[in-house]
Amino acid sequence: MSDDFNMSMRKFLKQVGVTSQQAIEDAMREAGDTAGKTFDAKVVLTVNGIDLEHVVTGTIKGQS
Repeated sequence: MSDDFNMSMRKFLKQVGVTSQQAIEDAMREAGDTAGKTFDAKVVLTVNGIDLEHVVTGTIKGQS
């Protein structure tokens, strides 16, 4: 894979990670007391033009 491809993919994935974490933290603060609770999470990644749909699921523990 080319350096340009690798750099653009890493930049995109970093943006996804950082902005997703910020969105989750903001939502947890707005939700109030989430201690002891767990939340199912799901991310759907699509890439137009190459017919890609990738689903990631997981669990996030509430803040104490």
